[in-house]
Amino acid sequence: MTLALAIHGGCGTLPKAEMTEAEWAQARADLAAALRAGWAILTKGGSAVDAVEAAVRAMEDSPHFNAGHGAAFNTDGEHELDASIMDGATLAAGAICGAKRIRNPVSAAKALMLRGDPLLLAGRAADDFAEHEGVDTVENEYFSTERRRKNLASMKIREIVGTAAEASEAEKHGTVGAVACDRQGHLAAATSTGGYTNKPVGRVGDSPIIGAGTYARDGRCAVSGTGKGEYFIRYCVGHEIASLIAYKGLSLEAATQAVMAELSEHEIGAGLVAVGADGTVVAPFNTDGMYRGWVTEDGLMHVATHGDVEMAGQA
Repeated sequence: MTLALAIHGGCGTLPKAEMTEAEWAQARADLAAALRAGWAILTKGGSAVDAVEAAVRAMEDSPHFNAGHGAAFNTDGEHELDASIMDGATLAAGAICGAKRIRNPVSAAKALMLRGDPLLLAGRAADDFAEHEGVDTVENEYFSTERRRKNLASMKIREIVGTAAEASEAEKHGTVGAVACDRQGHLAAATSTGGYTNKPVGRVGDSPIIGAGTYARDGRCAVSGTGKGEYFIRYCVGHEIASLIAYKGLSLEAATQAVMAELSEHEIGAGLVAVGADGTVVAPFNTDGMYRGWVTEDGLMHVATHGDVEMAGQA
């Protein structure tokens, strides 16, 4: 089978002027590090599930993305983290939401998937489960960064003056995700997020919802989404793409474009990465940019933040 790996670090990236070139370079380097982490597993014959977990963990550890360290603040100035993972071979899945102490939420989601039941744990139950399973836990402050503090202050001001709806996707949202196809032809997807800046306490988006922000099914596709989660839930984006492939016979590209077009009609900022059963990779988005990357069959990495895609060496 054709090995495949693609990642995203969220759509609605900042305008280029908002960060120094050194900061943009580091963000691209962190994308490349995530690709290397996942690709190393695939090339050694490892599973797609392990590959997407490794790639997402790398992005959770980076302050440049809204997941793990660097996650957005809720309205109370705390972090509530969501993540999920799905195995396309068995349709097994695990998800956690509203977690406050799990260093790498995707690993807790995977541990829950391997346990088999339940599929989704929330809040303190998710934190306690992770601790019981030996998944690293930290104080909530670990996830904080100065850039996210500024985002929170900006959104609170916007809320006061009534301009919250005008905030950019970069100010509000952000997610990380990965999709993969392994040597056995099995697919997997994983997604992790801190939600959106100044979100209500207890709000849960699409990232931990199987069929919405995360979906994988062998013979069809694996999808990880980013954008306004409430709409990804309403449109069941991941499952919708898989269904268009299965029932209408659309290609991966045609199916993803059809769903993206529908989201765009409602002016919903969105993006995703997806991999098909044949290893085809797509990474569409309708915002100014999307942190993204993929590895071609020859092991060459491609990473991008806005329009231009650059080569990032061998994985």
